[in-house]
Amino acid sequence: MIILFGFAITTEVKNARIAVFDPSQDAATHEIVNKLATSEYFTIDRYVYDINEIDALFKQDKIGMCVVFSERFYENMMHTGDAHIQLIADGSDPNYALTLTQYATALISSYQQENLSQNIKLPYQIQTDIKMLYNPTLKGAYNTVPGVLGMVLMLICAMMTSISIAREKEMGNMEVLLVSPLKPITIILSKTVPYIILSFINFATIMLLSVFVLKVPIVGSLGLIVLISSIFIFVSLALGLFISTLVNTQMVAMLISGVVLMFPVILLSGMIFPVESMGVFFQWLAKLLPANWYIAAIRKVMIQGLGITSVAKEIIILLSMAFVLLVVSIKKFKVRIE
Repeated sequence: MIILFGFAITTEVKNARIAVFDPSQDAATHEIVNKLATSEYFTIDRYVYDINEIDALFKQDKIGMCVVFSERFYENMMHTGDAHIQLIADGSDPNYALTLTQYATALISSYQQENLSQNIKLPYQIQTDIKMLYNPTLKGAYNTVPGVLGMVLMLICAMMTSISIAREKEMGNMEVLLVSPLKPITIILSKTVPYIILSFINFATIMLLSVFVLKVPIVGSLGLIVLISSIFIFVSLALGLFISTLVNTQMVAMLISGVVLMFPVILLSGMIFPVESMGVFFQWLAKLLPANWYIAAIRKVMIQGLGITSVAKEIIILLSMAFVLLVVSIKKFKVRIE
């Protein structure tokens, strides 16, 4: 907890990837871009030369914000005293988007004040317009619902499955099951089926509450959301099964699945804190968490309305995780009580 809170958990945003659309290419725009790039908050990922490319970059999750300069920026700033900069951010994560735009606005205002102090005879005003894609009202529920889905499904599947099988070992019932004609795979399935049913009931409940109570629209395909959630449920069950092969008591299973698993899931999945602001080690650690990929995929489909091609990477990673966990769990499952 000390390491996580001390090094990984921060509300600051650092090294956020941004794009720049600069049709003017003049001294003023170059100075502003340089001011953004030299700060610790932003990294210029690319320059955009076609305004229509911006939406595709957001859909591909390649940038967090795009800085759009108006045409003849320096000329308008010097002669009419008026120039415009539009900051476009991904509002599907409202906290992250709001932080990015606030940092950028502050740096632009700093540039303006520095130049005004050097040239008082030419007062000018740089207008900053903010546009939030996918969530223009910055409702927090747009970020909360995917996170809660990931947390609840992980809690039910991984934790309850591991505790359930560990309980059979602790009470001695596993011996009776193993000497019965039942195959080990049948025993495993019988312990996971109730939690699969419970997971889908909770999934349906959360979706109904999000749409009718929290007023979060389902922009993308509901069938695709169900598909991704089904894969994540399977991954979580495989993870719970893997934990059960490592322990023999309910208490240890609860500690591993609750503290070692659930705590990092909440903090490192991007549900509360932006992963991009964490250190490199914690960013790689976050990529090992299935919930991180699941929450990202649900945001893309549910909030941004993207199709299966945009979440193909997340689906392939989740399927790979499920396959590896299931194979390792079956290999480690003891068919005899020692």
